[in-house]
Amino acid sequence: MSAAERAGTLVLLAKEPVPGRVKTRLHAAFRPDEAARLAAAAIDDTLAALVAAPARRRLVALDGDAGAWVPPGFDVVRQPTGGLGDRLAAAFDAALADPRDGPALLVGMDTPQLAGPLAAVDFHGVDAVLGPTDDGGYWAIGLRAPDPRVFAGVPMSTDGTCAAQLARLRDLGLRVGLLPRLRDVDEPDDARAVAALAPHTRFAAAYHDLAPVHTR
Repeated sequence: MSAAERAGTLVLLAKEPVPGRVKTRLHAAFRPDEAARLAAAAIDDTLAALVAAPARRRLVALDGDAGAWVPPGFDVVRQPTGGLGDRLAAAFDAALADPRDGPALLVGMDTPQLAGPLAAVDFHGVDAVLGPTDDGGYWAIGLRAPDPRVFAGVPMSTDGTCAAQLARLRDLGLRVGLLPRLRDVDEPDDARAVAALAPHTRFAAAYHDLAPVHTR
């Protein structure tokens, strides 16, 4: 049996956790500052998982300003303006400017429970990997080489995004490995479910600190 081939570069696509700018769909149950606190906790969990995973390089593709929450050892690049597909393509361009840093795996900031699934990532025998989410999106995508065609025209933030992305990867002739399915945090019900699924995360601690205020 061949040894697993790990990602050479790990990328977090993130938005600075500023109240009113992040996790706005949580505002149905949490104040903007509370939603930002949950976002910050999810980012912390994600960064900790990326630090623990073996990699040659680590990168944050950031919308906003880097703060003390970015750990040492991470390069930071600013996300360009444009749609999500444009920002994903730019993140891979930055991650794989040097082919020796490939393959690259990009994750979002909405799955604080990703530490275990991250360990299952294996590029052996494939050109790309894709991690679906319960709502039809994806929590991770990995590529051996940057290619703007991967994201061009793929509808983002819909319940068909993952299916369309998978079809595009295969249409480009890429061999795709599927990662475990996760639930990402968008709505208050998602926050409750993910906190229950991953009780030892910073996200769960922040959720349980805040949730009693809203369930009395």
